[in-house]
Amino acid sequence: MNSSPILAGLAGVLSSAAPILFAVIGETISELGGVLNLSMNGMILLSAMGGFAASLATGSILLGFLAGAAIGALVSLIVAFSSITLKQSQVAVGFVLALLCRDLSYFLGSQIMGQTAPRLNLLPIPFLCNLPIIGPLLFNHDIMTYASFILVIVSWFHIERTTPGLMLKGIGENPRAAYVRGANVNRLRYIYTVVGGAIAGLAGPLYSLSVKAGWKGTISGLDGIGWIVLSITIFGGWTPFRAALGAYLFAFLQWLGLILQPVMPNVPSQVLQVAPFPLMILTLLLVNISNAEWMERSLSRLPVPVRRDILKVLHSLNAKPPASLGVPFDDES
Repeated sequence: MNSSPILAGLAGVLSSAAPILFAVIGETISELGGVLNLSMNGMILLSAMGGFAASLATGSILLGFLAGAAIGALVSLIVAFSSITLKQSQVAVGFVLALLCRDLSYFLGSQIMGQTAPRLNLLPIPFLCNLPIIGPLLFNHDIMTYASFILVIVSWFHIERTTPGLMLKGIGENPRAAYVRGANVNRLRYIYTVVGGAIAGLAGPLYSLSVKAGWKGTISGLDGIGWIVLSITIFGGWTPFRAALGAYLFAFLQWLGLILQPVMPNVPSQVLQVAPFPLMILTLLLVNISNAEWMERSLSRLPVPVRRDILKVLHSLNAKPPASLGVPFDDES
């Protein structure tokens, strides 16, 4: 096998991971602020349908993406209002919205199934796209894939290197301390939940206008992606670079399933298509088992150097959520 198909495949991994990356970064921002947005699966479906419908009606790809972002922001605003103002269970509200948005996308999108809307074109970067290896790998994508690269860097810089970013982590970790320091905790939670939802909402039209162009209702292949996004957010340890690693890992596993299909003809194609989902769940389990009692007992039977190395790897994968994630804050208490 020569290097050209491999490079094309790996470039495809980067582009197909872009919508997952937008959704994961959006969810990460929301959860860092203390709000768990479990509506992600339905929100991606509804924004995919809405973005496709807007682009189909207007002929504008830009309006399609704006519609997707608006849908994501609106759904997240409902989550924020229910959990912050009404102090309802974020798990219950998010789960209901996930089902509602999914069914709405299928119902409202039934009239546009199979139609053709504008789609994103590749935008090779002059000179850079001709560089060996990294040219076709990094510089021959559409504008939203480039934007996903930039999003990871910008979000990391904002979260880790700016005062508002440190305050974002503060309202999710210790909102009482952030309030004492002058932060309007609930207002900031509203802002970051809606902003995170708008970013995640871009994932939908990125699917329907690029990666999986078109709207095909229940056979669009998007149902379940939102739950993977939530698991990658945990795998990512609520940090942008590690979240990006999780998104690319999932996309790579999907690509691997495609190239293994002709090599393993006796394995049903459905198995290879579904395999990335349980593999991501297994990876997620590895992130959280280092402190389990049964794991410590199992490792105690191994030689000390081996046990130390395994624990070092497991602890490096371990991630703790923001301490006040899902916990309402009352500034009058």
